[in-house]
Amino acid sequence: MGVTAAVADVSFEVDEGEIFVVMGLSGSGKSTLIRMLNGLLEPTDGSIEVDEVDITAIGGKDLRRLRQEKVSMVFQHFALFPHRTVLENAAYGLETRNVPKQERLAKAKEFLDYVGLAGWEDRYPDQLSGGMQQRVGIARALAAETDILLMDEAFSALDPLIRREMQDLLLDLQGELNKTIVFITHDLNEAMRLGDRIAMLRNGRVMQIGTAEEILTDPANDYVAQFVADVDRTRVLTARSVMETPIAVVEPSGGPRAAVRVMREQQASFTFVVAKDRRLVGVVFAEPAAKAVREGKNTLDGIVEDGFHPVDPDTAVADLFTLSAESPLPVPVTDGSGKLLGVIPRVTLLAALGNLNGNGHTESTEEAGTPTEEDGTGVSTEVNADA
Repeated sequence: MGVTAAVADVSFEVDEGEIFVVMGLSGSGKSTLIRMLNGLLEPTDGSIEVDEVDITAIGGKDLRRLRQEKVSMVFQHFALFPHRTVLENAAYGLETRNVPKQERLAKAKEFLDYVGLAGWEDRYPDQLSGGMQQRVGIARALAAETDILLMDEAFSALDPLIRREMQDLLLDLQGELNKTIVFITHDLNEAMRLGDRIAMLRNGRVMQIGTAEEILTDPANDYVAQFVADVDRTRVLTARSVMETPIAVVEPSGGPRAAVRVMREQQASFTFVVAKDRRLVGVVFAEPAAKAVREGKNTLDGIVEDGFHPVDPDTAVADLFTLSAESPLPVPVTDGSGKLLGVIPRVTLLAALGNLNGNGHTESTEEAGTPTEEDGTGVSTEVNADA
């Protein structure tokens, strides 16, 4: 009666080593949610499990141990101690666990080096820029060596250039350390750049959970579709999402006659040469193949060319246009071992710029009452966050 639920009926799992982004506008319930994930707020219903331990059922010493050993937090406004040096701030999490001084300072220095602050150990927070202060916050969370990082609007207080640098840093660190990260943001571009998966919140409820590509190409409702309408699709869509199955292919043992036949059937002026293990060997063009047939040759020796530039399946569509413009061939997509996964014809690449949101479902986007994230009473919540 007169109570607004800040978070309601939210349920998700976070996989080990995943960056899971919770994204929504002010008042969507993001901060309430992350405070529940580390036990600062208790849901009125539901459970929050970390490694199969329901943290809503523990308290006191057990909850403090979980925060010290399992879950670290990186805050929006850095939360550094102004009277402590950079090194002492980075070592604070280990100090709360009574790690011996020399050991914790050595570990803190290691992670300050990781985040690019070598040589700044003896400075104080007010001597650092905002971006450098946030690096200290990240180093402190990493030095605690917890499996899970909770990052609450961690980069939103930074200017755009430094924010981009911090995003790069986080992705680089994740590539090395493989943490489980729950990242809160109100910025859609940041969410799509960082998130392995994204949960979009509205009025305390989940509108959609999916990868950036899934949300962009198949929005769950009109609200999500309108939210992503202005996103630069070429920066989110990847080669994997637009590639087609290669049809004009021939094996090296097929000979020029087989190559000519494939090109005739597919009405193409070339064919890719693909080994039995699907490894891309080269490309054969129509004129040299026809000449080899007239000369009675039985092999592709001497006419297989390497005039192609394969790309990784995770290459952004934006990075494919130059390659496509410079070559008469479709852009081949290969995996790390050189196996041909697909091709991207120029027409398909251009089509990727069009509106691919035809699968979205309909839902009224008219705003109901917007809850404030600070509503601390009567929160009706169900959260399953197995990290």
